[in-house]
Amino acid sequence: MNLDTLAYIGVMAGVTYLVRALPMMIFKKRITNRFFRSFLCYIPYAVLGAMTFPAILYSTGNTFASVLGMCAAIILAYMEKSLLTVALAACAVVFIVSNYPL
Repeated sequence: MNLDTLAYIGVMAGVTYLVRALPMMIFKKRITNRFFRSFLCYIPYAVLGAMTFPAILYSTGNTFASVLGMCAAIILAYMEKSLLTVALAACAVVFIVSNYPL
């Protein structure tokens, strides 16, 4: 392991720690503002969506297959199917479209 890799890991660990520790150091009292509490509750979902969406579109190398797989996943999730069913169906759609072009 070279020195650059150790530096990258150290910076990543520091940033990860600061993101978790700063709110506890800044906000000593309980947050009572209803709007701000509601805003903070939605941040994890927004970040997860922002990180996941581009990965969905560019993970296969075939954007058309990725979009069709995403559409299949959205439809099945809307129909309240299980997570395993949604994931397997999306993978199956991408596999079929990628290997058997229309």
